Amino acid sequence: MAKKKYYLTATLPDGYVKTIGPTATDFTHYWRIVAELPGGRTEVFWGHTKSLADARRKRGAADDAAAARGWTSHRFEIVELVRSTG
Repeated sequence: MAKKKYYLTATLPDGYVKTIGPTATDFTHYWRIVAELPGGRTEVFWGHTKSLADARRKRGAADDAAAARGWTSHRFEIVELVRSTG
C-alpha cells in the first residue's frame, strides 16, 4: 500500500510561509539562507531535512559558501515543519 501523502508548512520568523507537498517523505525541518550580495542584491537558498541535526549541519556549509562566494552577509534559519492533509 502506498504511503499517504500530506503537505508540510514552514512559517519563518519574518512571516514567510513555505508549503511543500504533497509528499509522503518524513521531512521534519525547513532551512533557509538569505544571502546579501555585493551591490545590494539578495539570493535565497532553501531545503528540507529529515532531522534537526541534518538541518544544523547546513550552517557550516552556509558559512563556507559566504566566504567562497563573497557574500557581504547572510542569515541561516531553521524552522520545524507542520504536517497537514491539505
